[in-house]
Amino acid sequence: MAPYDEWNKLDEDEEDELQDTSYYEGKKDVILFCIDCSESMLELHDDPKYEDMQTCHLFTALEAAMQIQKRKVLVGPNDAVGVMLFNTSRKNESTGKGADLKKGTLVYQPISTINAVSVQELMQLLDAAREDPKSLRETFPPLSGARVPVGDVFTSCNWVMRDGAPKTATKRIFLITDEDQPHSGPPSDRLITSARTTLIDLLEAGVTVEPFFISTDDKIFDPSKFYSSVLLPTNIAENDDEDGSILPESISITRIDDLLSQMRFHEVPKRALFSVPLELANGFVIGIKGYGLVTEQKKGSYKYFVDKYDRMAVVNSRTVYADDDRQHEVDKSRILYGMDLGATASAPVDENSDDEGEGSGLATRTVPAGSRVFYTSEEVRSFRTMGLNPGIRLLGFKDRSELAFEDNIKHSLFIYPTKWCTYSGSKRTFSALLRTMVKKKKLALVLSVTRRNAAPQFCAMLPQAGKVEESGWNEPPGFHLIPLPFADDIRAAPVEESLRASDELKDAARKWLDKLSVKNGSYPPDSYPNPALAYHNEQLEASAFREEYDPASFEDLTAPKYDLIHKRAGQLMREWKQALLEDETANTVPATTGSKRKADVTVDEAEIRSKYDVGLLSKLRVDQLKEFLKSKSQPSSGKKAELVERVSEWLDNHA
Repeated sequence: MAPYDEWNKLDEDEEDELQDTSYYEGKKDVILFCIDCSESMLELHDDPKYEDMQTCHLFTALEAAMQIQKRKVLVGPNDAVGVMLFNTSRKNESTGKGADLKKGTLVYQPISTINAVSVQELMQLLDAAREDPKSLRETFPPLSGARVPVGDVFTSCNWVMRDGAPKTATKRIFLITDEDQPHSGPPSDRLITSARTTLIDLLEAGVTVEPFFISTDDKIFDPSKFYSSVLLPTNIAENDDEDGSILPESISITRIDDLLSQMRFHEVPKRALFSVPLELANGFVIGIKGYGLVTEQKKGSYKYFVDKYDRMAVVNSRTVYADDDRQHEVDKSRILYGMDLGATASAPVDENSDDEGEGSGLATRTVPAGSRVFYTSEEVRSFRTMGLNPGIRLLGFKDRSELAFEDNIKHSLFIYPTKWCTYSGSKRTFSALLRTMVKKKKLALVLSVTRRNAAPQFCAMLPQAGKVEESGWNEPPGFHLIPLPFADDIRAAPVEESLRASDELKDAARKWLDKLSVKNGSYPPDSYPNPALAYHNEQLEASAFREEYDPASFEDLTAPKYDLIHKRAGQLMREWKQALLEDETANTVPATTGSKRKADVTVDEAEIRSKYDVGLLSKLRVDQLKEFLKSKSQPSSGKKAELVERVSEWLDNHA
């Protein structure tokens, strides 16, 4: 039997609650780096990092791909990565993968699970290119004259993904190029149509293309020449049938120096936490997906290994339910869940009545007296979900001002319309609802069941209009799904008045606080990685690639810069501290009454006499003996032996 305190927990992997991140970690992420090898990508220029050295855009792209792979060795060891080059005359091996690809495309590294050997191979290629910058041109000679059509590039990517990527994985292509006009001569309608058709084939196969266009001062990248007519828009537009002249939100037109940082930002897969229907009215349904905006990053879980002398094998664990009495495994489907409430009351039971209470209109279970209440897994699931199917149901609208700060009890989720779904017009309807709610400053109240085993939750659906901040951060349009508290969740915080600082102390503190204010008035969390996690990952990375690691080289970006703090506000802080010491109210300690409950010292005379009769008066506490003597108007001072003797004398005299 399942333990009584676990009666409301279903031990099924596919039925975990949303807070269980193992469901998302189990889905593999596949990235195919599709890198241009044209003349402009191989053109040498001065290296901005090192003096008297030359580099090229292809080297920077391969180095960024290598850094992403090194990171995935630690944070995504089950993910897969591949590298494909195009516009190169080097041919694929006739017997290897990529032999059937389009001409001018080369599979340098087939898609395979992340491993240190493949990363080291790429590192050796880059080391050789540092010694001889011309080696990349010799290794990957560019095509002379014509270029590979973009449609053929997408077709080759599709074939590489088909052969190497699992069907259930998150599949993405990182397209890296500096050619805004990938075809010689003006772009024809045939080339644009071919590229767009093959891109749609990729999207229908579940593959997302994320372009990284390199722009320099000498060669400005203009996407309107070709790519704006090919790449599909992913932003919410007025109509679903627009001509697609708007570039996707994931696009990155970046300087070559920022290529790695842009890749690291887009490298984190946007895995949907749920995909459910949004019911706006009876029979009026659109498809949406939900994404988590904040996910705690932790150290990778450890695995168990067994030594088989010639190799180390991974131990696969599984949960088995056993009967202690019979000492054999129990079928999981036969396990019941019991509440920790003890036995039922001894109420009269009608032996002729049915167990399910037929005729009464109530589906109640008749439990014999002295027995516990047990439920099947399906019954427990129905208790939790209230019989509701996964989905979000619109209940009504309210003003945005009615959403209080204390209503935010959990991380919100971000919902977005589903692409390629069975609900036609989802994107158009979602856009119309979003624009109207933003215009009227409204929020929606909804009832959400995000997964098959999740409990129903009332939520506020807060609209967000898309915008691009000055820092370059792109906020997409969509809704924030904010879980609202139930009445049982709300607690009144005790508010106690304490001593207030004087205006002079406040002004003195404000002077040095203003000197230490965060730039732009906000804390950028993406600039400060978790130091404990980063230190752990750096050591693992060094071990994986057999490199020496110097702990002193680790830089903790969250450590306060004390020298700079004292330089900016040291004198002001000392003045404030001196004023604090001289202020009388700051040195006043308010008297507080103890809240500890006093022990119960009352003892009944009958209990005292029973202890006396069996010679156990000494087992009573001193405070109990004193309390008894006080109640009989007897002296209560002295040691315990004296108190016991005094109680005994009183009991003898009043027998």
